[in-house]
Amino acid sequence: MIIKKMTATFGRLEGAVLELKEGLNVLQLPNEGGKSTWCAFLRAMFYGIPTRERDTRTTLAEKNRYAPWSGSPMAGEVLLAWGGRDILIRRFAKGAAPFGGFEAVDAATGETVPGLTGENCGEVLLGVSREVWQRSAFVGQSGLGVDADPELERRIAALVSSGEEDVSFSQTEQTLKGWLNRRKHNKTGLIPRLEEELSALEGARSAAVQNQRRLREAQVQSQALETRKAELEAERDAQRARRDWAVLEQYSSAVKELRKAQEALSALEGEHLPSREELRKAQGDLTYYNTLALSIKEAKGQREPVRAQVEAAEAAAVDPIFPGLSPDEAWRQAGGDAAKVRDLEKSGAAGFTGAGAVCLLAAAGFAAAAVLLETVPFFAAAGGFVVAGVLFLLTARRTAAKRREERAALLERYGAQFPDDILEKANAFREKWTAAEEARRNAGQLEQSIRDLEDQRGALWQELLTFVHGFAPEVTDAFGVSAALSRGLSREERLSTARVKVEGARKLVDSLPAPTAENNVILERVRRTGETDCPEPPPVEHSPQQTAAALSAVTGELQRVREELSHAQGQRAALGDPEELEHRQEELREALTRRQGEYAALETALEVLREANSALQSRFSPRLNQRAGELFSALTGGKYQEVTLTRELEASAREAGAVLPRRAVTLSQGTVDQLYLAMRLAVCELALPAEDPSPLVLDDALTDFDDGRMALALDCLKDLARERQILLFTCHGREKACLEG
Repeated sequence: MIIKKMTATFGRLEGAVLELKEGLNVLQLPNEGGKSTWCAFLRAMFYGIPTRERDTRTTLAEKNRYAPWSGSPMAGEVLLAWGGRDILIRRFAKGAAPFGGFEAVDAATGETVPGLTGENCGEVLLGVSREVWQRSAFVGQSGLGVDADPELERRIAALVSSGEEDVSFSQTEQTLKGWLNRRKHNKTGLIPRLEEELSALEGARSAAVQNQRRLREAQVQSQALETRKAELEAERDAQRARRDWAVLEQYSSAVKELRKAQEALSALEGEHLPSREELRKAQGDLTYYNTLALSIKEAKGQREPVRAQVEAAEAAAVDPIFPGLSPDEAWRQAGGDAAKVRDLEKSGAAGFTGAGAVCLLAAAGFAAAAVLLETVPFFAAAGGFVVAGVLFLLTARRTAAKRREERAALLERYGAQFPDDILEKANAFREKWTAAEEARRNAGQLEQSIRDLEDQRGALWQELLTFVHGFAPEVTDAFGVSAALSRGLSREERLSTARVKVEGARKLVDSLPAPTAENNVILERVRRTGETDCPEPPPVEHSPQQTAAALSAVTGELQRVREELSHAQGQRAALGDPEELEHRQEELREALTRRQGEYAALETALEVLREANSALQSRFSPRLNQRAGELFSALTGGKYQEVTLTRELEASAREAGAVLPRRAVTLSQGTVDQLYLAMRLAVCELALPAEDPSPLVLDDALTDFDDGRMALALDCLKDLARERQILLFTCHGREKACLEG
């Protein structure tokens, strides 16, 4: 893997950019120039920020220590070559989590790199966990020393065993030792305690059996006495409840009567009534109102007779002779018809008769003249007058007959014999019509009288209702008005009576003891249960004195039995229950057998584990010691030729020609740093994947090296840089100067 470019908003870095190359990169920055920050940034980009880490008295959590000084969100980007292509990994704030957001894309195409997440980024790219990388390829400031870690131990063990990284000898050995010590450590542990407890149980069980028998007898007596005592206490409570219920009922009834009397008195005192004169006037108006009701009722009772009279008069006034005519029209018609009858009585044919007679006389004269004169014209004239006379006489006869028929028809129409009879008919019709009109007028006057009475009664009712509503708004009928007026007139008497009732009720309440939850079981039960319905308790068979005597005797006997039972229970508590003790013995025997078997198995497992570890060390140590020795020799110019490392990575070194190795604590600080740098480089080669190797990050790792050994270290790093990228952060210029010759 090659890191090409880093861009960071991280701690003191604000959009800072750092471009890198393959091989060895010597990055010279002054103190507080951001060397450690860049190292921490690179670690955070690979493995994220531990969000569960908290501040302590001496250190800050990483999320707080490297929060951007500008207040901007924490963000970063790394361009690197991995797996044959350039990829960009980015981390940014997500919610409240710094670096909680993550993406990895192909730098050329922008497509997301599959299988790479914020959680597995470091392990996928570098091939190891955070702990292994920190203890091998990541050397922070003043952190050259390599301490033991289960993750690193498993990683190194995998190199010389099956390749599985889920086993740590130190962890497993510590766990097995803990399990062994827990089961048996000298005279302590689970097994000795089980043996001691099992021995103690043997003697306790015999005494517990005898005590158990006494305990059962006392329990039977106690239960019987408890039952009897509960019955007597229930009987006593029932007696008291019945007594308290009666007291409560008496007191409640008295309080209710007092409250009712006070409410009635307050209502009376709160009434605002008119004066007695106004009340008496209203009472008189009410009497008159009721009298009007009787008058209206009486007038309405006359409706049917008057209506009958109208109907009879109207029926009598109907005359077929004068249909649909008024009396005047009938009189005019009758007068005309009577005059016509009189006119028809006269002979209307007199003219025609006279003319006929004249014609006949003229004919006789002309005939006489014709005889005398024997003149033909006179005979013709006489004949003509005869014809004319006869015609006039015939016409006169027909006219007279017609007039007689018309007169008879008129008289028959009226059923009369004479013209005056017709006028009498018309006069009789007028009298009947007048009688009908009088009947209708009387009926109208009756209805008007009823309306007037009703209007007068309605107006009077409104006045009464308005007056009464001033002090009795609930009144809606005459009975209520009468009652309200009577109540108003009797207010003084009612006030006096109400005051007497209140005083009497108060004296009764004061004379009774007030029940409370403390002195009345009914009220106490109401307070406890919230019940509102308190029915009368049933009667009790015995008297309170009998119940008290029986309860006292039972209580005394129960006290004696309880003391005996308490003593037996104390003995059982001290000795234990026989069955439980026996059961406990069985459990202890089984547990002892199980623990002994576990102890033997753990001893065998620990022995096998140590043998396996010895075999593993015989394969692991030579490789690591050999490579660390080679590197340490190169770093010290051949002064030291051999390095020995324990499984806990504690180092010692032997100088060339020396017999015994020297522990790290006896070496100078610079030599110790060189020793542990050699160890770091050896661990990197052995513990980290060789394919696409992880970069090596060194922060001021050569600070305590003298110039000569610094030059040797740079030569060693240049050799290693042929295989992996190395980032060497330093605050000095000598490293660059040395590399530049």
